Amino acid sequence: MNKKNVTIKDIARAAGVTHPTVSRALNNHPAISETTRKQIVALAHDMGYVPNATARGLKTNRTRALGAILQRIDDPFWSEVLDGVESVLHSEGYSLIIASTHSEKKREKELLPAMVERGVDGVLLMSPRFREEQCRFLDSYNLPMVMVNNEGVGESRFVILTDDEYGITLLTRHLIDMGHTRIAYLGKRNSASSRNRLAGFRAEMQSARLPVDKKYFYHASAGNPIGGREGAEYLFSLDKPPTAIVCYNDFMAVGVYNFLQENGLRIPEDVSVTGFDNILISSYLYPPLTTFHQYKFELGEGAGRMMMEVLSDQQKNLESPPAKKVILKGILKIRSSTTSPGS
Repeated sequence: MNKKNVTIKDIARAAGVTHPTVSRALNNHPAISETTRKQIVALAHDMGYVPNATARGLKTNRTRALGAILQRIDDPFWSEVLDGVESVLHSEGYSLIIASTHSEKKREKELLPAMVERGVDGVLLMSPRFREEQCRFLDSYNLPMVMVNNEGVGESRFVILTDDEYGITLLTRHLIDMGHTRIAYLGKRNSASSRNRLAGFRAEMQSARLPVDKKYFYHASAGNPIGGREGAEYLFSLDKPPTAIVCYNDFMAVGVYNFLQENGLRIPEDVSVTGFDNILISSYLYPPLTTFHQYKFELGEGAGRMMMEVLSDQQKNLESPPAKKVILKGILKIRSSTTSPGS
């Protein structure tokens, strides 16, 4: 017998019982004795039985699959967040279907119907630029959404995020305390979190009564090393380049390092550089990168648990589960990429 095709009826024939008995045993029904249950479970295992998730979903109205939509899969920040999500879903018997928009409007429109067609029980929106109409589409199918690191879609009811302004304030204050006054902000174009970080940066500069010169703001096309290098090229084409650069994330800082070192500029002696996220590579750069540590795994864990709570409330037929918003703080990681100007 092909193990891929083993059914409950096959197990019932081998065990000499009815197929409802096998079904109850495999689902820990109290009407089945522990001895019988163990015998049937062992037989199912030996025969290579794998539960049919689609069939089970028809009975429970649950497929035990969730969708996760990101802008890009290759961002190391999100790989750590997804690890946290998976740690929760695995223990709950859920699988994850991952897709990326690549910041393309056409993909954004196509992905939501695709998730619905796959029969997911809910969707984790991990910082994609979705509009309110797309969220209404999910609502029309009664599909719960959890927003991760993004409040940018209408009145999102279930949100978990890191306090962007708090993090960028710590980094900016660190540079100001070192004596920097010409500080640049290198952001990512069309990003809600980048706008939040820029707001925190401006507020901290103004609080320190330092000039906030727009020529020291640059919004790169991508939040990766390519965007970082693009921004560094612009900033060091200025008559008075900055003495410090606050990067939107660590990934962009990699591109800044590349440009500076290629052009004979020393970090931090000629220019201090900070990142944001504390991805794994940040401590292995030379010199190691000063950054803001986001609790990425915990962010994913929290998103997974939040989704499980929402689905549980749905199962209890709660028409409008209470809204929930969780804000995580992070910590400043001071390393060797920052020093006083002119040191």
